[in-house]
Amino acid sequence: MLRTALVICTLVAAGGVFSLSNTTRPAAAGNRVPVVVELFTSEGCSSCPAADDALRQLETDQSVDGIEVLALGEHVDYWNRLGWKDPFSSAAFTARQREYAAAFNTNSYTPQAVVDGGTELVGSRQWALVKAIEQAAKAPRATVQLTRAGANLKVRVGQLPAGTGASTVLLAFTESGLSSQVGRGENSGRLLHHAAVVRELQTLGNLGPNGTFTAAPALALNPQWKVAHLKAVVLVQENASRHIVGVASLPLSAQEAAVN
Repeated sequence: MLRTALVICTLVAAGGVFSLSNTTRPAAAGNRVPVVVELFTSEGCSSCPAADDALRQLETDQSVDGIEVLALGEHVDYWNRLGWKDPFSSAAFTARQREYAAAFNTNSYTPQAVVDGGTELVGSRQWALVKAIEQAAKAPRATVQLTRAGANLKVRVGQLPAGTGASTVLLAFTESGLSSQVGRGENSGRLLHHAAVVRELQTLGNLGPNGTFTAAPALALNPQWKVAHLKAVVLVQENASRHIVGVASLPLSAQEAAVN
């Protein structure tokens, strides 16, 4: 897996990031389809910064017409032994990427983007990424309600797309605005700016036999995380296909509900 990651990391180093401002328009707030882009990345990989920049631009500009791009930067740990330990890396994200590799019948590599659990591609290929996001937004999706009630979140899922199989409800906490000054490895000397980083990913439970789910998880947040930059993201993921069939997000600095 590591050899594959190293080869692809080198091959896509010229992927590049470019502006979408001439071809897409910002969508009206509150009337967008949410699409999740998971980016498996590492600060030890020289071609990963281009993918981070591409996703961070899409996340910040929200320039894909009619779509809300939800970025989940998941930093893998298999690059850590090559000179630089990524402070945001986790074995849990490596394991999640391996689950996708099994579903897609591919090897794990960086930078890899997975769009709504259904499409994988090299994360620095921004135009291909936009096309995958636009295609994913066309799929039917569950209703997911996410609200905040004091020290708890309230999650409610219903109206699954017809034919959806057994599914799991996940909760991610993401933090935007993070960066690192890299001291060693392939990115030595570079200041890297990241798309929203997944700080924690937890399983809330499984959908009931009638395709509904409710939960009220506690907001047990690490005090080192900056609340002003935090977002809660709830994912409904079909177990067999790995497709994400429903999602909602809520900035934790806000008190209002997010319903998608």
